[in-house]
Amino acid sequence: MKKGINCWTFPANYTVKECIENAKKAGYDGIEINMEEEKKDTPSLRIDSTKDEIEEIFKISRSNNIPISSVATALHWKYPLTDDDESVRNKGIKIVEKMIEAAKTLHTDAILVVPGVVNEDVSYSKAYKRSQEALKALSKKAEEAKVCIGIENVWNKFLLSPLEMRKFMDEIGSPYVRFYFDVGNVLAFSYPEHWIEVLADYIVRVHIKDFDTSIGNIRGFKNLFEGNVNWPAVISALRKANYEGYLTAELSPYKTHPEMLAYDASKRLDILNGM
Repeated sequence: MKKGINCWTFPANYTVKECIENAKKAGYDGIEINMEEEKKDTPSLRIDSTKDEIEEIFKISRSNNIPISSVATALHWKYPLTDDDESVRNKGIKIVEKMIEAAKTLHTDAILVVPGVVNEDVSYSKAYKRSQEALKALSKKAEEAKVCIGIENVWNKFLLSPLEMRKFMDEIGSPYVRFYFDVGNVLAFSYPEHWIEVLADYIVRVHIKDFDTSIGNIRGFKNLFEGNVNWPAVISALRKANYEGYLTAELSPYKTHPEMLAYDASKRLDILNGM
């Protein structure tokens, strides 16, 4: 499997160029770029980035001989596809459309999308209906661009089991709406190897991080081998599923020497691949 890293794993003050250069130095096969709402450094990937700016990012990746593995964003927490406000939902849809366009320009075939958020105002049934409607419509643009929309399992109180996630995608019925599996995100209430078993043929990308169940909240996310993920079982399940794509490290930088995390995670991903 390929070694990938998300830009968030690098120090927050790194430019996209610095992230790409250091990903190459640390031995990664690809790097995941995040779409932001606004950012000062240039070039960067924003919802208002011009095609020239996006092409500049591709040129940097090509000159460093490290592909863009996928495009991610945290913006669908702010602009959920399931929000009660139609204008917010439409903004979320526009962001997905921009991500698809950017992915095509960056020569990658996958984006990460949070499918929706359930809260006190947005019921589960409303979220389910709104999310499916949005993703069905977006799948047409994704198919035209040959870019998969990878919906991620996150702490959104929505799509809480692998069987439900599979049913949700089956009902959408598009080969361009797939599953972006985050290993660490399910450990608070489930087992990642069970998700892989059910969703094997839907997995388009994998996020890698560990989780300490004795902490049990957002502070429980850890570097690889520092939590309770049964890594041999996870890797075995991925191999059984014939997954050969990216294992993308998505981790929070160290407080001291934050630049070192990417290098440490690279060595631990090598160990994973050897399991």
